Amino acid sequence: MEDQTSLKNNEALGEDCEDKSRSFTAEASDAGARIDLFVAERVDLTRSASQKLVEKGAVTVNGRTVAKNYKLRAEDLVEVMLPEPVPYEAAAEDIPLDIIYEDDDLIIVNKPKGMVVHPAAGNYTGTMVNALLHHCGDSLSGINGVIRPGIVHRIDKDTSGLLVVAKNDTAHISLAAQIAEHSFERCYRAVVIGNLKEDSGRIDAPIARHPIDRKKMAIVAGGRNAATNYRVIERFVGFTYAEFRLETGRTHQIRIHMAHIGHPLLGDTVYGSGKNKFEQQNAKILCGQCLHAKTISFVHPRTGELMRFDSPIPDYMQTILKKLGGKTE
Repeated sequence: MEDQTSLKNNEALGEDCEDKSRSFTAEASDAGARIDLFVAERVDLTRSASQKLVEKGAVTVNGRTVAKNYKLRAEDLVEVMLPEPVPYEAAAEDIPLDIIYEDDDLIIVNKPKGMVVHPAAGNYTGTMVNALLHHCGDSLSGINGVIRPGIVHRIDKDTSGLLVVAKNDTAHISLAAQIAEHSFERCYRAVVIGNLKEDSGRIDAPIARHPIDRKKMAIVAGGRNAATNYRVIERFVGFTYAEFRLETGRTHQIRIHMAHIGHPLLGDTVYGSGKNKFEQQNAKILCGQCLHAKTISFVHPRTGELMRFDSPIPDYMQTILKKLGGKTE
């Protein structure tokens, strides 16, 4: 596992770092591929980070440095001197938080659409972690290191809704165990493209990193077990408003499972086709997938009390439902 004190693909590649060598032999199927794309896929970097390595001379082909647009040939030996990421610590920022509940052990936050949960490559500031550090100071669990202090579970940048954050390690361990045991309830609302055939159902399909596009996840045989339950709330012409309950919490789980059965989330530019007319007309309202983490329920790590929290449907989703001819909540 990566050092929790470092950001993957740190923009300061190569500064104050100890290099690690990686080597790969190009196969026949790699012939004609650009070296920067080949390195990005093999080392799991962004393309820009891969290009920086090539430009710095940290990538060689058959012992020689090459340009970033070099086209591979079968049997080419590619060597990469990969620097360790530069240590990075998230900084406190005075960013408003929509706090639903708070005590000495945990804090429940209603995350707005468009906000990143914790710092990562390309999003070093303005995240929920930056805001939490300002609000809580040193009162956050240190289990996930200085990049993700207190973060027990995550939701995507363009997904709105509830997150529980641990203020100490004891609370973090208890909450993480409940998630692992599937007793931590997470309920989402979403609008999907098309009409779901059944009023309710269960999708059980394993999820892992996409074998080709490393920025995406996918249904992959042998991947991690993933199960999603759904229930139709309201039907429209060409769309369905539904509730989703997670049995597991894999990255992009609802988005991947719905796309897998032919009903991608409205506004999902990663797993959807982007060809839906209504979606295109309302792109500025959607600003990403139409998905909201509405309800969470768990046992309080100190008191043993069953806690349940509910977040109202956000304005953008209310607008979409109204445009579809549905009821607002």
